[in-house]
Amino acid sequence: MNASLAITPAVDERFARFDQINWWNQRRLSQARVLVIGAGALGNEVVKNLALLGVGRLAIVDRDCVERSNLSRSVLFREADAGRPKAECAARAAREIYPGLAVEVLVGNVLADVGLGWFRWADVVVGALDNREARLFVNGVCARLGRVWIDGGIDVFQGVVRGFSPPKTACYECTMGEADWKLVNQRRSCGLLAARAASLGGTPTTPTVASVIGALQAQEVVKLLHGMEALLGEGYVFDGAHYQSYRVNYPVSPDCPWHEGASAVEQADDLSSDSPWNDVWLRGASLLGGLDAIDFSREIVAALRCRDCGRRREVWAAAENVKTEDLRCRECGGECWPDFIHSLDETLPRDRTPREAGLPPWDILWARRGERIIGIELAGDAREPTPATERNERHVAQVN
Repeated sequence: MNASLAITPAVDERFARFDQINWWNQRRLSQARVLVIGAGALGNEVVKNLALLGVGRLAIVDRDCVERSNLSRSVLFREADAGRPKAECAARAAREIYPGLAVEVLVGNVLADVGLGWFRWADVVVGALDNREARLFVNGVCARLGRVWIDGGIDVFQGVVRGFSPPKTACYECTMGEADWKLVNQRRSCGLLAARAASLGGTPTTPTVASVIGALQAQEVVKLLHGMEALLGEGYVFDGAHYQSYRVNYPVSPDCPWHEGASAVEQADDLSSDSPWNDVWLRGASLLGGLDAIDFSREIVAALRCRDCGRRREVWAAAENVKTEDLRCRECGGECWPDFIHSLDETLPRDRTPREAGLPPWDILWARRGERIIGIELAGDAREPTPATERNERHVAQVN
């Protein structure tokens, strides 16, 4: 065997059957970094398979806690896990499968609580999501940072696996039809109360289809890590009721904004989410020879304003982290609507920090001057996933 592919006896024993595959590189898998977004039924299967395969480093994102109804569909959860964060329980079970795994637990909403540095850290991103808004966010981030992502979806006996790598291939937005955009735009035009209510509920799933689609997603990760041809710009549709599975080719939409190539990013090790905005501003101005604004990749609610009495209250939080009870006016009980902010310019206070403005740790901010844009990675927050010998899971957000 080539010396560059040599592995220790302990690893060789665990993965001996894989090593019999002539093109297999277990060392590449052990060094891989995979971001898994979603730890429900589908995410369970993805994490389980990646652990079995010996993928070395995972970051698992999920905002929810285990409920008893999850136990019939999620292979990594147990009765005693009820009430605990899904990401934490999935990570614990994955470590039990493969003690050599280093894993980071990110308890929070990917739209609000996960810094874009995690996407840049990953070799591959896997989406085990159940809503369009989250997929749109993940798609935009991956396109902007030049990361391949593998999307999966399940519904009773049906499922789909899709791979996206713009600008070379179609992206998730390219697959959306008029009906999809209508639903998304309806949600975006609602007040936060209505949007919050519309997000309740879930998709009916079975563990059998979750196991099929999760296995296919993990298989695509293996292919990508080995430099093999993968399901990119394409989808594989699985019909478990009639076994009429087929592949789909997705053309690039001429109106899609995510096909101009990845943006440049400056890794700023001396800046973090606790650095004053002014320091971030000066860094952007230095990189671009001046600065018009610093753009965010997520919606921040600067304040809530009552539609009835006009009362305004500062909030400074990601939209998804605004509590439902805060959407009612404390004076008159009327519905409050948000004042969104998407960028920082010279008219806004620069004495705050990104964290105080509602942005997560290890985020990437986009410095803009004219048509020139460069990302500033707040790498002072960066961290590697926790090895199996260190069981102190760290949360990026509190679960209410």
